Amino acid sequence: MMTNLFSTFDPQSLIHLSLNWLITPLITMMFPNKMWIKNNQNLMMTMNLQFTIEKETKSLILNNLNKGTLITITTLMLMIMVHNLMGLFPYLFTSPSHISMTLPMALSIWMSIMMYGWTKKTNSMFSHLVPPSSPPILIPFMIMIETVSNCIRPITLSVRLMTNLTAGHLIMSLSENTMALMPMISLPMMVMMMIQMMLFTLETAVAIIQAYVFSILVILYIKEIN
Repeated sequence: MMTNLFSTFDPQSLIHLSLNWLITPLITMMFPNKMWIKNNQNLMMTMNLQFTIEKETKSLILNNLNKGTLITITTLMLMIMVHNLMGLFPYLFTSPSHISMTLPMALSIWMSIMMYGWTKKTNSMFSHLVPPSSPPILIPFMIMIETVSNCIRPITLSVRLMTNLTAGHLIMSLSENTMALMPMISLPMMVMMMIQMMLFTLETAVAIIQAYVFSILVILYIKEIN
């Protein structure tokens, strides 16, 4: 039962190769290159989605940051959102539900922010180690607390994304296993099908929200050094 329950998170295929990871680069082929394709419906849908995400992030707190940072955050949110949504389809692998993907992604983003902050904004980085109006006697402890809090940010980013996706998929797997034991035409089966549809709708919302939350937290970390 438990093996079947967690089989959806197994990156290995039937021939014991990690072929399921191929879905990660293949998803990028869904987005056509506007240099070669013009007046394409997929291109227009992709560009509209990109402009919507860019407008949303820019309206929050990115008004004083450069355009390169805005494009990076927009691409990050779009990539996580697409991978989360693709994981809801049958026989497709949910790559953000693995710590092996989320942790390197969060760690690389955090390290780039730290390297830029400590080399270009040293005074600002030091100022964030001590909260305003802190008692002098507590300053050494506050520095240690803020340092630990800063160091665990990539872990919290990756674990938050992984656990939220894993929890929803496990609930849907439990519901599917329960439906497999029921008669095809029965009242309990109809009830479970309605529950499964509700779970799928909620998982779709979670997939979008988690991409939004991940990107917003990255924006907040970037804003701290400016």
